[in-house]
Amino acid sequence: LVSLAESGGGSVEAGRSLRLSCVASRFTLRNNCMGWFRQAPGKKREGVASIYGDRNGRTWYADSVKDRFTISQATIENTVYLHMNSLKPDDTAVYYCAARVGSDCAFIADYRFWGEGTQVTVTS
Repeated sequence: LVSLAESGGGSVEAGRSLRLSCVASRFTLRNNCMGWFRQAPGKKREGVASIYGDRNGRTWYADSVKDRFTISQATIENTVYLHMNSLKPDDTAVYYCAARVGSDCAFIADYRFWGEGTQVTVTS
């Protein structure tokens, strides 16, 4: 059974940084997709960033986080990271790690596997 374990959430002041980690078990990142989604209270879940697990590591980002967030991979370890800089109160949400088999890492693709989420709270 595939499992995704997120860590690194917490509460920080606006302008600070956090790094989220997601380790996949019984799932190979190589030549597949992993990504981060988030859901704020009262809002729909939205894609944040995703990455394809090959040498090039093609990435996708939501417009709201471009130039502030960076997704990276440690393919051998089946791990992805989300480096979040210049955090804003609007970034407050539960952040979920997700994974799917294949090369289409767009947010609208069918991500089959999900973690339980980690809370990120940004205070002003």
